[in-house]
Amino acid sequence: MQSIGIAEAKNNFSALIDSVEKGEEVRITRHGKEVVRMLPVRRKPVITDEQIARELGQIDALHAAILPGTSASALLNQGRQP
Repeated sequence: MQSIGIAEAKNNFSALIDSVEKGEEVRITRHGKEVVRMLPVRRKPVITDEQIARELGQIDALHAAILPGTSASALLNQGRQP
């Protein structure tokens, strides 16, 4: 990650774009505070297909473990609001 001031970024904009195209993240600051973050358009996925499959499996297991509750009509018959 590269951090650079606005004036320097303006003078080196093409070089910054080249860095971002190569996968580097560039942060542009004003008075020491970040105001712009430049990221490459195509980044490696944050989560892999295996992680997605594992998470979906855990969700399926959770759904299978949830027991159905009392139906709305049964609650109404008992004098409760759904």
